[in-house]
Amino acid sequence: MSGPRFEAPLIDAEEETVSAPEATAVRRRLREHPALLLVGIVLAALNMRAALAGVSPLLGEIGAHFHLTATASSLVTTIPLIFMGLGSIAAPKLARRWGTEAVLCGALVLLCGGIVLRIAPPVIALFAGCAVVGTSIALLNVLMPGLIKRDFPDRAAGMTALYSTAMILGATVSAATAVPLESALGGWQGSLVSWALLAAVAGVAWIPQTVLSRRGRSAARPGGPGEGHRGNAPAHTAENGPKLSRSPLAWQVTLFMGSQSLIAYVTIAWMPTILTDHGMAKGEAGLVFAFSTLVQMAGSFVVPMLAGRMRRQRLLGVTVSSLMASGVAGLLVAPAAGAWLWAALLGIGQGGALGLALTMMVLRSGDAHTAARLSGMSQTGGYLLAAVGPLALGAVHQATGGWTVPLLLLLGVCAGLALLGLGAGRDRRIGDTA
Repeated sequence: MSGPRFEAPLIDAEEETVSAPEATAVRRRLREHPALLLVGIVLAALNMRAALAGVSPLLGEIGAHFHLTATASSLVTTIPLIFMGLGSIAAPKLARRWGTEAVLCGALVLLCGGIVLRIAPPVIALFAGCAVVGTSIALLNVLMPGLIKRDFPDRAAGMTALYSTAMILGATVSAATAVPLESALGGWQGSLVSWALLAAVAGVAWIPQTVLSRRGRSAARPGGPGEGHRGNAPAHTAENGPKLSRSPLAWQVTLFMGSQSLIAYVTIAWMPTILTDHGMAKGEAGLVFAFSTLVQMAGSFVVPMLAGRMRRQRLLGVTVSSLMASGVAGLLVAPAAGAWLWAALLGIGQGGALGLALTMMVLRSGDAHTAARLSGMSQTGGYLLAAVGPLALGAVHQATGGWTVPLLLLLGVCAGLALLGLGAGRDRRIGDTA
């Protein structure tokens, strides 16, 4: 099997007409520092889940500090997901106005501020900080696939594997160190705010790329130094590009992203509780959950690499869905006895599904503009759907008094995910004629 061929011209992910000579010159200058660009991508990816994963182990302490009910405490994890969906809508427009690099840098600065805001004294600051964190992560989520499509057209699958693995690594380290940092830094506030440092470092790493990109954009504008030799590159906007809302393939990618996100966040919210409700000690349940998060890195790295070498990714879609379904079925049949095996199956499947969803945003797009827009569509719908999952299955659990019906419903989502993988994994691009 041969690797994917990216034949579309390289054009900025911010979907703007620019001077072809000036844009080429700026892109060449950026690529003269590949190590800096790679470091920037990895640092940004580490931040894309760390600020969220470190909250769950501390949720009890946060709720007790602010005297929150269990329902109110759940908003600490639900609000970021809602704003990860809503914030995705604005990402392409901001990138078109300011440039991808500038928005990525700004998102990291915003993330740093949101992390700090969460530990401010009034409880409203906690929820406002959660909204800011979710919004900033949404910008990172949406713009990264378009940036990779633009700057690494021949290595898109490998770069997707790198940043999705770094994203999961950040989440794993954050979850594993939340309680030790709480002890070392004198409370949950110190544990949460410590991740602002990583966001600040990542923001600094994007400053050189932002400066170079802004110079090129300024030179390419009317009246700028590049005006005298503007190329004839067409304006790539949502109006004259493929109509994503009318593309069945775009909807299949979007629903694949949303379904795998729902399964992942239901697992994050309820897997430890399922295990403890079946007699497992809280400490061991926490270790099982951390292990499941850790092994996601295997799937998130291997699956995108395989996807990039295949013309069709349908088999991969069915495989990762089957792995997750096996893990859910195990929790239904023998949750405590086989917990470590079910955790491994769920983790590998979830990591692979995430990596495949991110890779298909790139592989199903003909150019960087479409990749950025598809990323925005997929992650808007995906995270809004994911926000519904934990609350809905929790309500079903409360209504039925057990985990049988919620887990059966989750198996149904896994089956739907496999069907979506068959559609989204076809060897087609959005806009192709039948």
